[in-house]
Amino acid sequence: MSGGERPGGAVARRRMTSAELSIWRSLVDTTTELRRLLGAQLSQDSNLSPADYQVLLALSEAEGRRMRSSVLAATIDWERSRLSHHLARMERRGLIRRDDCATDNRGAEVFLTDEGTDAFRGATLPHTRAIKRHFADALTSEQFDALDGILRSLRDHLHPEQVEAPKREGRR
Repeated sequence: MSGGERPGGAVARRRMTSAELSIWRSLVDTTTELRRLLGAQLSQDSNLSPADYQVLLALSEAEGRRMRSSVLAATIDWERSRLSHHLARMERRGLIRRDDCATDNRGAEVFLTDEGTDAFRGATLPHTRAIKRHFADALTSEQFDALDGILRSLRDHLHPEQVEAPKREGRR
């Protein structure tokens, strides 16, 4: 057993150290600053907000460039009311179109228009360049590898059910 483990694999609770809290705060502050810089650059380069880009990205990846609004909300992890208001603004700009759902009258389908596709495509290269400049250029390949491992550990910790399924299947 390691020092922090209890019988049965449970980890003993302990308080976070001041160094751990400092690193946490640095993570929050740095990711906030990255989002601010990338959002400002995206708006400057394309007249799209980060929220617009997130919606357009999800629709561009969807089969037929369309999605039920409830599925879109779940995909981008937004409240339905927030999405509805944002889609109304995007629809007025011609980026998307909303139609009643053909399979049931309660929902709407959101379609990526040709104008929305053009706006998304036009924004992607400058946005990718900004990500490279503000994020990728700051890290070495070793740091990317370490960050990948850290992010995997965090995802596995936050979603253990997604980690356990493959393990169970492998035991058969």
